[in-house]
Amino acid sequence: MHWIALQAQPEAPAISAPTQPADVPRALAWWALQFTPKVACVGDAVVLDVTASARLWGGASALLRRLQKNRGPLGHLRLAQGETSLLALGRLRLGQISTPVIDALPLSVLDAAHDHLETLWRMGCQQWGQLRALPRGGLVRRFGADLVQALDRAYGAAPDVYAWVSLPEVFEASLELSHPVEDASALLFGTRRLLSQLQAWLLVRQRAVLGLELRWFMDERRGVADQGSLVLRIRSPASDTAHLQRLLAEQLAHQSLPAPALSLSMRSLETVALSGRSQSLLPELALDGDSLVHMVERLSARLGPQRVLCWQPRADHRPQCMQAWLPALTQASHEGLLRAAPLRGQSFQELSLKTHLAGLDAAAWPSWLLAEPQALALHQGQPVYHGVLRLLSDAQRIEAAWWESLDGSQPGPVRRDYFVAHSEHAGLVWVFQESPGQAAATQEPGLSKWYLHGLFA
Repeated sequence: MHWIALQAQPEAPAISAPTQPADVPRALAWWALQFTPKVACVGDAVVLDVTASARLWGGASALLRRLQKNRGPLGHLRLAQGETSLLALGRLRLGQISTPVIDALPLSVLDAAHDHLETLWRMGCQQWGQLRALPRGGLVRRFGADLVQALDRAYGAAPDVYAWVSLPEVFEASLELSHPVEDASALLFGTRRLLSQLQAWLLVRQRAVLGLELRWFMDERRGVADQGSLVLRIRSPASDTAHLQRLLAEQLAHQSLPAPALSLSMRSLETVALSGRSQSLLPELALDGDSLVHMVERLSARLGPQRVLCWQPRADHRPQCMQAWLPALTQASHEGLLRAAPLRGQSFQELSLKTHLAGLDAAAWPSWLLAEPQALALHQGQPVYHGVLRLLSDAQRIEAAWWESLDGSQPGPVRRDYFVAHSEHAGLVWVFQESPGQAAATQEPGLSKWYLHGLFA
């Protein structure tokens, strides 16, 4: 048998306190499950039975070195080993990895002897070996069977029986706040600890999170709502909680607390299996900063979903109907962001050629369209916009929307002749003239038949 005992060191540096999980022993036990399925919590420590799994890590010594190098979610760990769990725990509390010998361990590191230490010391019994040398019958009558059974387990004469830690299918954790919190932004301190707990769960489950719920419970004596919540959903699965922390900070800044908050809870709503990534033999370009999707999610959380828009193409050859602007966090917009990435390496000439081959002469179209066409005045039969316009191109007829007049709800088909024109003061503009039949049907007397529709940047 071979056991390893782990314990998180006290939070000495104040700067490390926000990164501590909400439930330190539980998070440590979750993290230790990657080394062996036999993990149990004993007070504020965690014991691992690595008898069957140490060989997979190259032996007990190699496993200890790995544990010392990979500190887990807590940053600083103490560890010790032994043939039994109580021996490993005793050495852990003494700060020794593998020494001293079992008989020389003091009784103060044996939990079952804590209630009887004063009596045992007066008897001259201060070490495990001295206690074990006493008659068993007298020990049972004087101190109870638990002390004798603990000695048997410590020396390997009786098996160690624990309730092994199992990883839950759904993450859920709670945290009691050290003091009432009246500002929602101050909840981020406790949220960091819950996210650190979530990080340990995601690591062992090999999953990434897509949605989670944060709840806060308030003082019921104020006579207002006793709890509040916010739901966070992201488009790109996240296994690193740093992005989630930034999004929660943005959303908490917009929350208000009607009463002081006393506790927090966090629950995962949707997770997906973490996809592996194939390594390349060729050097890859490492990009600094957040990805495009992460940046859009942060801006949407800060400014509001309706203020961060994404361009979406439409199957329509009318200039004003070829595109739509949707909230970037909608499903269609998110897919558009992901599809836009492969276009970064293409030149403008390549994109223009592809557009031209698709039947659209994009080179003659402006980069900026007005929301509504602006009627233009006429001077001696020529349209005027910051001066008389000089037409530079032949007419391009666009005729469409005949289907919209079938039900009678629309005025009828659109027939427009577009021109590229030059203004002495405004530069290049895009104008159109309604065809004679269209103008007769829609034009009011006294208004121009010419309209400004776009500007060339």
